[in-house]
Amino acid sequence: MPSEVALLESRTLRADHAGRVDVLEKVRALRLLPDGLHVTTEGVAEYFAVHKDAVHSVVRRHREELIANGMTTLTGDELRIDDVVKTTTSSGSPAESYPQGRSHLRVFTRRAVLNIAMLLRDSEVARCVRTYLLDTEEAPRTVIASDPRYDGLEHRVTDLEGSMARIGPALQELGPVLRRMSMRLESLDLRMETMDRRLEAVDVRLDGVDRRLDATNRVVGAMSVRLTDLSEDVADIQRRLPRPPDPRRRRRR
Repeated sequence: MPSEVALLESRTLRADHAGRVDVLEKVRALRLLPDGLHVTTEGVAEYFAVHKDAVHSVVRRHREELIANGMTTLTGDELRIDDVVKTTTSSGSPAESYPQGRSHLRVFTRRAVLNIAMLLRDSEVARCVRTYLLDTEEAPRTVIASDPRYDGLEHRVTDLEGSMARIGPALQELGPVLRRMSMRLESLDLRMETMDRRLEAVDVRLDGVDRRLDATNRVVGAMSVRLTDLSEDVADIQRRLPRPPDPRRRRRR
């Protein structure tokens, strides 16, 4: 069984254990953000019962490794995913708002938190995680080695753990992509609702135009009827008026 010191010093050994994120919850409750995937720097510091400067120190020394295990920095639209998310302290009192008042925010996946547990030296909680991680790894292998019925099963379990370790980061990386897609779909829904309202307003205006056209047609029809009646009255009056004498008849006389 590898020692705790070997785990602290060897990145390869830490990578072999990176998929065992279930150990975190067995040691202590991890306070996740409402997306169920990420923890803030303050949340990581609270979990390991250290000052957040200790977390910053680990990040500075092992940034590349932590990024590979899911640490990321949210900026821009990603910070507007949920304007009401708040972190809390261990006493349950509200801490600073997330993400209000920030231009960026560093967050960690469970895998990245486990990575910090394998790097953070001055934390009793981190030591418990490392001890539990190494002890739970050794116990089932001892049983397998002592029982001939499980010949070859150790290799299968190792392969399965490796597969789970590869699947875990893929699912964690998929989370932000799904959130961005959800944001875009929500934005598209808002645009569609705005377009629907505009189309409804256009329909109302067209209905008003149709009513005005109908009224105009009725007025024009009535005027046409009146003009027809007036033409008939003028023709009748002309027929009733006496005809003027013919000047040619006067000359003949």
